[in-house]
Amino acid sequence: MRRRLGAGLILAAMFSLPSPATAEIILAPGFVARVYVTGSGFETPTGTSGAGIPSTATLVVDNRGTLYLARTGRRYSSGEYEYLARMYRIPAGGARLTPSTEARYVYGPPLINTQVGGNRGSSDILVTTFDRDRRVGAVYRLTDGRAQLFAGGTPDDGAPPLLVQPEGSAVEAGGQVFVADRERGAVLRLDAGGRVVDADYVRVTRPRVLAVDEANHLWIANDGNAEAPWQPGPGELWRVAPNGDRRRVLEGPIAQGLAVGPVGGVFVADRQASEIFFVSAEGRRVSLARFSEGSAPRGLAFVPDTPETRTAGLAGDLLVSVIRGGIFQLNEIVRISGPFADLVRP
Repeated sequence: MRRRLGAGLILAAMFSLPSPATAEIILAPGFVARVYVTGSGFETPTGTSGAGIPSTATLVVDNRGTLYLARTGRRYSSGEYEYLARMYRIPAGGARLTPSTEARYVYGPPLINTQVGGNRGSSDILVTTFDRDRRVGAVYRLTDGRAQLFAGGTPDDGAPPLLVQPEGSAVEAGGQVFVADRERGAVLRLDAGGRVVDADYVRVTRPRVLAVDEANHLWIANDGNAEAPWQPGPGELWRVAPNGDRRRVLEGPIAQGLAVGPVGGVFVADRQASEIFFVSAEGRRVSLARFSEGSAPRGLAFVPDTPETRTAGLAGDLLVSVIRGGIFQLNEIVRISGPFADLVRP
């Protein structure tokens, strides 16, 4: 049975470093939220300013508690944009960025339409990129800020590209990599060296976000009929067993982010409904957070439980990329702490 939000919920204000504007989030009992990464002095292309850092929709955390943030680009719209951008690397403890201090946190080379994912706690991370006009995509492995081509890229003359619009990526326990190609309507399976195992491992309409749970089940969130993530779907959430058997767990929400939770389920960021909820393998939903005042969640990432993250006091917390007040070009990273295992227990 779905747990309902009611009078027992708490209203938690997410306080940033001195800023007149605060976003509000309604959390399940026992949870607290605070701003972890913010900024000031950044403007949107239309000249709007406010608290936050330039738009970032995907994030991962390594075993040391270092947070990697990928800047969003011109993924679903046309026009003249400066969409080559470098990632951010944030040390454990968070940060506040300004245009004058931003250079301290940039990481890796400038890339197009970057999304970060697929690290399983390692400091080596995978990023996907694609050129919307050339219809060519690639996966890179970033090690100490250096990018090496992992899969895809410009094909030989006359050959079709392996990847067209790669978005989410995830790594299973044995090192194999899954990549969602939204344009091709397929999830690719690659070996640990980037060689193709199955170019059509799973076929679904517009796959975008991936996660692999502790039992090596692949979770796929796809956009269905929505040509862009902010459009109505319905979207779908699929769970694929290691033997390839797949089952649709949920239909309706378009997931902006997935993060593996306890007991074999995932947490879902539903931007349109301004909610984060847990869904079990059987499709049982439990609400964690609801956002108000035009704010909404985007990417999600749990901090791994390691000696380093326990020392930093971050182990097991959920980091969320949040749109502030409806301005999607400025985001903050919010840290949510609390009894996640108790929340999702049947």
